[in-house]
Amino acid sequence: MDIIFASSNEGKIREFREILKPYGINVLSLHDLGFTGDIIEDGETFLDNAIIKAKTISKLYNKPAMSDDSGICVCALNNAPGVHSARYSPNRDDKENNKLLLKNLGDNKNRKAFYECDIVIYFPDDRYYSYVGKCFGKIAYEETGNLGFGYDPLFIPDGYEISFGLIPSEEKNKISHRGNAIREMLKDINKIF
Repeated sequence: MDIIFASSNEGKIREFREILKPYGINVLSLHDLGFTGDIIEDGETFLDNAIIKAKTISKLYNKPAMSDDSGICVCALNNAPGVHSARYSPNRDDKENNKLLLKNLGDNKNRKAFYECDIVIYFPDDRYYSYVGKCFGKIAYEETGNLGFGYDPLFIPDGYEISFGLIPSEEKNKISHRGNAIREMLKDINKIF
């Protein structure tokens, strides 16, 4: 079965493809469809943004579409960057986002943080399903590793001494916020499709 993933983020697309492939779900990207437009993510929550993206693409192509919105929430920063994770720094660059996060956190001893992922599967008839996954951990004092994307080189999940930037994707998918949200979704896979 094909489903359109409403994102141009290659890191997310790769993760979704890896996780969903064993279930016979083929994830099509916006690039695969030749979509080059912008979808304005102006929601106040991860769920709002996931609905906006999935609904836009589902309606445009008259097919089921899937989207996620996710980000990192740092306790000492009042859960910032939160829904602004991808656009935290002025130029929306992973390295710059990480640099700004470390600067804003400074020497604060409270490094607790969590990743949240909200997934939406949206159908052209306006039916949709939503799922939430979280992964708790802490922010390191410096980046390590080059695996993953986004804030992964800074995020050390609970139970680990190394960042997501050093954890292979197969292992990361077992504990990540996105993996947890997808596992919640897969419990309903027969109901959804």
